[in-house]
Amino acid sequence: MLVTSRDTRRWIIPKGWPQKGRAPHHSAAREAFEEAGVEGVIDSRPVGTFPYQKRLKNGGVVDCEVEVYALRVLRQSKRWPESGERQVKWVSAQEAAETVREPKLSTIIRRWAPKSGD
Repeated sequence: MLVTSRDTRRWIIPKGWPQKGRAPHHSAAREAFEEAGVEGVIDSRPVGTFPYQKRLKNGGVVDCEVEVYALRVLRQSKRWPESGERQVKWVSAQEAAETVREPKLSTIIRRWAPKSGD
């Protein structure tokens, strides 16, 4: 599943900032709900990491290292916090890997897909 970024509208995976007092994988699950309305079972260990430049509202840029967590989706809400700000599309892992612009994220998706049964 891919979502569009709010600013550039390119296809990405849900991601966000770590939340104080919350384990990283729980923060990732929360972001997946806020950005795409999905809920399910999330792995506690990341399947990989990739570098990302986050654009801030003030115009600045922050270099980040994104941890990617696998989420087995059990349901998707009809409405969610950012449903009016993003598009969501369900695609095969192969298509997702070809669609995202971050080469290391594409590699993570390709490496993970055979293990996921896609």
